[in-house]
Amino acid sequence: MIDYQSILNNIYQEVIQEKDKGEIATYIPELANIDKNTFGIHLQLISGDSFSVGDSEKKFSIQSISKVLSLALAISKVGTNIWNRLDVEPSGNPFNHLSLLELEKGIPRNPFINSGAIVIADILVSLLDSPKIDFLAFIREISGDSGIDYNYKVADSEKKTGFNNYAAANLLKSFNNLENDVDVVLDFYFHQCSIEMTCSQLTKAFYLLANKGKCLANNKILTKSQAKRINAIMLTCGFYDEAGEFAFEVGLPGKSGVGGGIVALLPNEFIISVWAPGLNERGNSKLGMQALEQFTTQTNQSIF
Repeated sequence: MIDYQSILNNIYQEVIQEKDKGEIATYIPELANIDKNTFGIHLQLISGDSFSVGDSEKKFSIQSISKVLSLALAISKVGTNIWNRLDVEPSGNPFNHLSLLELEKGIPRNPFINSGAIVIADILVSLLDSPKIDFLAFIREISGDSGIDYNYKVADSEKKTGFNNYAAANLLKSFNNLENDVDVVLDFYFHQCSIEMTCSQLTKAFYLLANKGKCLANNKILTKSQAKRINAIMLTCGFYDEAGEFAFEVGLPGKSGVGGGIVALLPNEFIISVWAPGLNERGNSKLGMQALEQFTTQTNQSIF
């Protein structure tokens, strides 16, 4: 029997001592105010047990982690037709680069780079009666938590500074891969990225991806095949241009966000979320990456 609480406590005590905690993502002004010393971990077992340490109940902006949840909602409604508009390959470039998008005629490499997530946002704008309300309702449903909400200050901050995203959306529009008005799609996209969660809420939201498509309430949200494919894309594309390093060091499907959050999972076993807002040079949580590498090493649990 693995003593998860002792392992989390030891990892926390060791990692929190690191002098270099990375750098806060200041290009989104509202994120620049976060305390770099914040650090929390939450582990949710499929069996029902859970374990926490540090600031696991403090809310943070999940940012690009939301791209997995928007993809899940879109796939649950559209199925395999979704792949007519985007690919599933690693980009090999930072998440906001536009060069490949132009070279490949408006087909984003995968749904987790910004251009791919904007296409997913466009699909949801077309499908949902009230995209922002309906998407939030979906997140609350799969996590079993009605307290999850948008951070409207973060959404407004992103809207005022998201020039690269406007460029990507307009480029998509020029290749006829955006059906709705650019401003409408980006308004939804900026709100999607501004959702706030705690580490424990995040593990619950991702429970369905470790549980063959069934959420905490045992409702079937995705098919087993859909859950498997989303996990595969997380493994190969979930960490910007550092996905290979995460697979090599940690060995789990996962997704990061520039708010400093990381969520990872072992299908049929557990979901683990980490929040440490200081980022490394690739835009991933510096302490979060270290903590998860230690976790899979000490527990000997990964997909490999």
